[in-house]
Amino acid sequence: MKRPFYRTGQFARRASVTIRTLRYYDRMGLLSPSQHTETGHRLYTEQDLFRLQHILALKFLGFSLEEIKCNLRRGPQQLGAVLAQQRQMMQEKRKQLDAIIQALAHTESLVHAGECEWEALIRVIQVIQMEQKTEWVKKYLNEDQLEKMKALSADAYSEEAAQKLRDRQWTEEDQKRVSAQWAYVAEESQRLAAAGADPAGEEAQALAKLKSDLLFAFTQGDPDIEAGLAKFWQNHNALPADQRPLAGVVPVAVTPGSGDAGQAFLEKAMTIYQEKETQR
Repeated sequence: MKRPFYRTGQFARRASVTIRTLRYYDRMGLLSPSQHTETGHRLYTEQDLFRLQHILALKFLGFSLEEIKCNLRRGPQQLGAVLAQQRQMMQEKRKQLDAIIQALAHTESLVHAGECEWEALIRVIQVIQMEQKTEWVKKYLNEDQLEKMKALSADAYSEEAAQKLRDRQWTEEDQKRVSAQWAYVAEESQRLAAAGADPAGEEAQALAKLKSDLLFAFTQGDPDIEAGLAKFWQNHNALPADQRPLAGVVPVAVTPGSGDAGQAFLEKAMTIYQEKETQR
């Protein structure tokens, strides 16, 4: 039996999404139509619908488009682990919300009893915020790794740069989003290197731009933070391999000085990209 094809409008109605969404997912490389007509019209299949439902489900659960792209590349067998990780995140968030509710209830009772000042409430909020900013890190790094990270950071960043980094409201959701983006950079670097791609080619330059954008998002163009980041990685990779706190946490292909084939390819692409940028 010949499988049915759906034109864009038909497929959008069947999937309950807009045509604009379908075209955006196509540009993002998330969902491309299975075929095109001779006149260039998109044709979708039931298999495309299944993939779209996968995308929409992960999006509903809070995954970014970059995270979804990485999950789709890894295949459905990884979905269980991905969902377990997301469930763990939600449970952690619920614990944090319960702690906030409890603290607010306690402070509210003090207010009603006439025993609370605004300074006390502010202290409660500050403590909660500090716990939220740091507690989730322990799921990814053990105590020894955390201590080494602190030592490396203290040696790499000036006090001014370190304070700027501490002032940022960095959450586990932020870390997951950025980690997925870096994982994508690593995977693409390996794939392009293995395929013998041209570092000056369109795909390689798009990847170099993504890495450049990710670095800028972290440093925000601050030369003090840029210098600290470079020194951090220099000191990190100078450690014996089994003592590097981020070994196995950060993808090899995006670790400066790793000697990885993907990293070597990416460095060439970055050099070309930066040269083009300086000429603009």
